[in-house]
Amino acid sequence: MERLTDIFGIDVFNETVMRERLPEEAFFAWKKAMEDGEPLGRDVADVIAGAMKEWAIERGATHYTHWFQPLTGITAEKHDSFITPAPGGKVLMEFSGKELIKGEPDASSFPSGGLRATFEARGYTAWDCTSPAFLREDAAGVTLCIPTAFCSYTGEALDMKTPLLRSMEAVSKQAVRIVHLFGQKEVKKVDCSVGAEQEYFLVDHRSYMEREDLIFTGSTLFGAKPPKGQEMDDHYFGSLKERVASFMKELNQELWKLGIYAKTQHNEAAPAQHELAPIYTSANIATDHNQLIMECMKKVAKRHGLECLLHEKPFAGVNGSGKHNNWSLVTDTGKNLLNPGKTPNENIQFLLFLAAVLEAVDTHADLLRLSSANPGNDYRLGGNEAPPAIISVFLGEQLDDVVTQLIETGEAARLKKVGRLYTGVSTLPSIGRDATDRNRTSPFAFTGNKFEFRSVGSSMSIADANTVLNTIVADTLQKFADILEKEPDFEQGVHNLIKNSLAEHERIIFNGNGYAPEWVEEAKRRGLPNLRSMVEAIPALTTEKSIGVFTRQGVLTEAELRSRAEIYYEIYAKEINIEARTMISMAATKYIPAVITYVTGLADSVNAVKKACPAADTGVQEELLVRTSALLTKAQAALTKLRAMDEEAATKKEGQEMAVFFREKVFPVMAELREPIDELETIVDNALWPVPTYAELLYEV
Repeated sequence: MERLTDIFGIDVFNETVMRERLPEEAFFAWKKAMEDGEPLGRDVADVIAGAMKEWAIERGATHYTHWFQPLTGITAEKHDSFITPAPGGKVLMEFSGKELIKGEPDASSFPSGGLRATFEARGYTAWDCTSPAFLREDAAGVTLCIPTAFCSYTGEALDMKTPLLRSMEAVSKQAVRIVHLFGQKEVKKVDCSVGAEQEYFLVDHRSYMEREDLIFTGSTLFGAKPPKGQEMDDHYFGSLKERVASFMKELNQELWKLGIYAKTQHNEAAPAQHELAPIYTSANIATDHNQLIMECMKKVAKRHGLECLLHEKPFAGVNGSGKHNNWSLVTDTGKNLLNPGKTPNENIQFLLFLAAVLEAVDTHADLLRLSSANPGNDYRLGGNEAPPAIISVFLGEQLDDVVTQLIETGEAARLKKVGRLYTGVSTLPSIGRDATDRNRTSPFAFTGNKFEFRSVGSSMSIADANTVLNTIVADTLQKFADILEKEPDFEQGVHNLIKNSLAEHERIIFNGNGYAPEWVEEAKRRGLPNLRSMVEAIPALTTEKSIGVFTRQGVLTEAELRSRAEIYYEIYAKEINIEARTMISMAATKYIPAVITYVTGLADSVNAVKKACPAADTGVQEELLVRTSALLTKAQAALTKLRAMDEEAATKKEGQEMAVFFREKVFPVMAELREPIDELETIVDNALWPVPTYAELLYEV
């Protein structure tokens, strides 16, 4: 293995490479564009494009692509070669500033939610100079990938990056106003720092290819629980199997070459489940990196005869996969605004930002819930393995006590001491205890100097979650700044503002067990929304409140919001439709024929025994025959019903009506079909069962 320090970032056109290859004037013009948001001139873009092309060609690149993130939730790209015709039938390798800055993919073939008619095809990709270009090598050769935003001919955002970048500017603008009020005039920018922990499953490729449900949906739509799941807790943080370790080693090398700070790797709670966590970086780059992490996981897994499953719930009855989105705000002078310090009760600036986050999350809990919604996550959230669908905030004992004091008296005169942790073993050192424990049942938990949004699904882009977080916090900070800038007595004004905000939004704080049934009733009493499915959450996007916050902060227009709601309804309906049709196909062509074969064998056995020995007891065979036949009848009835529901769904109006029909009518019948077939799996001879079982999928790697 090559030394990590030698390979890290070698495939990235990063700041170090740019400083080496660009003229000083062009380099500092790029730096100014990065720091101040000023547009790059065409002459500077030409210089950067030339240097980028030469660097890429030296590394073997023949093509370039504008790499963007449409509303499909994955990435997209169109490849162009560097060649330009030259006299005498020759070619030149050229790449201009115009080609760097702007591309023109077909916009009509991507989700637009009605923003673009099918015949209106023009769309534009625009270079995002805040995220470095990189090289990717695969069977097609080496390609220069340029991160870009994607918009329509009329300027609407058709991607996930554009709103994210807008939200980053919005939260920076309002946070700067606040820190300036505290005398930190040197601060020019506040960045949102993000680290996204990625959970995933690895299964054998051959077994994967034998299951239509995994191929078409990424999840097992049928499957009985294995004799052993995760109940022994022996997989979590366990030693890595050789095949998995080999995969992780190559994955790390791929990610490090791309400048991705892959830091932590370990086995997760469920068999065959694992996790990768990177070091935090700017939200925009973290989002790009997370997309690359998922792509690399898929690619590297195949090289090892594996398949990487990123679905939120690949296996019923075992732990699902999430993506913990760790979020904080950091000034350009290096100060983390969510760091409470040693005396958080006296840290007024921290308490103001804490109050702003709590108010934002309480006011817009429905939006935050929607930002973590997709069809796969509906199987996971609230399943006693992941945060509930009810959004609440965990602060921990120490901060909760500070908040209580502020609400009751207007000041926090005392701070609960944390002390040290003594193990009772004389040879072990005493350990400093953190100010708060961790609450894995909380969807939005304060974890020392950041908030961990635990609800995001493993297959999702983190762009939506961070766009919503940035936007709602920016809006609250704007409200705070508007109030404080007019205060004649700033010190008294900020204390009153913190107290009043915390008192008004205290209901969002919950430090207890989010899995407890009592919490559902308590949350209802508090007035917290319980949006149990994606379909229930989507309307939050187009309420007057949501339209107001997004438009005020310049992140999304009303038209862009309404288009996204239509896209989300369409995504839900299509994904559940694919699941339903896959279940119909598997039940009709695999499971039911296999059960018929088994039942026929049982009947033949009964007849053969009775013929050979009329006095013989065939009670066991007959009991199995009756039980299996009853389940077979039940499965066939559910299959017939699901077929009818699927046909009826096609008559529904696209959008909300169709999505609601799939959720309320089709989805329950899918469960009806699964139940008898999963039970039949525990009866039918394993040699006759047509697909690999959970036991095989989870334990053969």
